Amino acid sequence: MKINVSGHHVDVTDSVKSHIEEKLEKIANHFPTLISLEVIITKAHGKHHVELTTNYEGAPVVASAKEEVMYPAIANAVKKLDAALKHRKGLLKSKLHQKPIVTSPDVAHEKVQELNLT
Repeated sequence: MKINVSGHHVDVTDSVKSHIEEKLEKIANHFPTLISLEVIITKAHGKHHVELTTNYEGAPVVASAKEEVMYPAIANAVKKLDAALKHRKGLLKSKLHQKPIVTSPDVAHEKVQELNLT
């Protein structure tokens, strides 16, 4: 998985990049179809805002977090992204299951009559 890290009013050092890659290893293992991930780190009004953006099975998935310190913001955003990807995967899996065919009340009445429950 390709990870693009950019910073706005923040210096993105090698240690920050390695921390992000370490946190995203689990997501890369659980969702091998992910090709790329955008990480944008912004500092405004004394808070760090981390936004993670990716495309999963044709739909954009975005997660963001705000914290006073950068590393907990990264951890929270990764946790939210993992939850969002699991939710999207669940939606895709639920569409695979076929819904039961509902019989109309008239047909149901005929079926009950055939059973002779007396």
